[in-house]
Amino acid sequence: MSLHIYDTASRSMREFHPQVNGTASIYVCGATVQGIPHIGHVRSGLNFDVLRRWLARDGADVTLVRNVTDIDDKILSKAAEHDRPWWEWAYTHERAFEDAYEALGCLPPSYAPRATGHVTQMVELMQRLIDKGHAYAVDGDVYFSVSSFPEYGALSRQKVADVQQGETDVRGKRDARDFTLWKSAKPGEPSWPTPWGDGRPGWHLECSAMATSYLGHTFDIHGGGIDLIFPHHENEQAQSRAAGDGFSNYWMHNAWVTLSGEKMSKSLGNTVSIPEMLKRVRAAELRYYLVGPHYRSMIEYSEEALQEAVTAYRRIESFLRRAAERTGPVKLGGEMCPDFVTAMDNDLGTPQALAALHNKVREGNTGLADGADQVVREAAECVRRMADVLGVDPLSDKWNDTSTADTGTRQALTALVERVLADRQQARKEKDFARSDALRDQLIEAGIAVEDTPDGPQWTLRED
Repeated sequence: MSLHIYDTASRSMREFHPQVNGTASIYVCGATVQGIPHIGHVRSGLNFDVLRRWLARDGADVTLVRNVTDIDDKILSKAAEHDRPWWEWAYTHERAFEDAYEALGCLPPSYAPRATGHVTQMVELMQRLIDKGHAYAVDGDVYFSVSSFPEYGALSRQKVADVQQGETDVRGKRDARDFTLWKSAKPGEPSWPTPWGDGRPGWHLECSAMATSYLGHTFDIHGGGIDLIFPHHENEQAQSRAAGDGFSNYWMHNAWVTLSGEKMSKSLGNTVSIPEMLKRVRAAELRYYLVGPHYRSMIEYSEEALQEAVTAYRRIESFLRRAAERTGPVKLGGEMCPDFVTAMDNDLGTPQALAALHNKVREGNTGLADGADQVVREAAECVRRMADVLGVDPLSDKWNDTSTADTGTRQALTALVERVLADRQQARKEKDFARSDALRDQLIEAGIAVEDTPDGPQWTLRED
């Protein structure tokens, strides 16, 4: 089965066919850098990082562009509120987002363009639209004429008669449904020169200019959160196609992270920031939590669900470390497990992919219990390959921070702990539950967490 993805534009599953064989071009709407990132912000980056890894698994040359919106009403407002220069406020929070992406194991994008660095391309796009009769200038503002483009609403399925752009300043508009491409200069705000007057770009214009600058007039996939379908992505598609660009062949949208049933956002005050989360769980565990659900499914944040993800990740980690101690270094190369491939090719079905991964972990743990080293080795290699695609391979350079000295210590610890666990298992067989409980308590006091599973007892070093 080849990759099929759910295309928002057609509301259907479509087989992925790149424009150029052996390549894939992806544009992802990145952050508007107005504040510290929370887990809702980074979910999109993680989801499309998994897509990128999956497309690259057979050697495809993937170009991924993730932009930075560094000029925006909210940025200007926040900077003024804190008495900071707008550019310094934007850059500070751009770095916070980049730190969050890096901490959670996102591969660096091929390009990370800033909106303010692409005003020339925006001016060129506006000129093309004006020349074709799809845009007009009034007193330094430039608007897109929605009525001039019959395909408007095709992406979001909005009825043009019902369209509301949410823009309060309608000065000079010919039609209230028209949206702003360029905002005329206002006192105290940054501005750039254009043939129609100084000003700054509108949000929708920025992404069309950056996407086509790096990926060409037509590219493979445009991604972002479902909240961007309208008006942002609808307006991007309209202005780009009205100018004569094919723009994106596929549209993919990830769902929100919610808290108490509401989208996680700063305005609701229900955010869970990345720096705070990483004080409570390891980065690999947080990544596992966010990539585990299907990208089109809502994640209702709860501490219980987070801890379940932590436990599941540690099962993978424990098995791979024990396998490496038993059979030697675990290779990463080789064929992908068929059930995992089927799941991922079905619109990046990460829940089913993780089920396939954990099936292999159970198989490997059984091999460990039975002394079947070949079974252990093959299962471990398969687990690593699957975990690598999801970006959660505990033995990767990113997540394996164990030094050579630590490895020797771990091996000694493993031998001692497994000896105690063997004694405990024997006590349980003999129904000597007092001794069994005493042995477990000894491990807990030593900072060893023990979990009884269908595959036998599993242990990890406690984090608290």
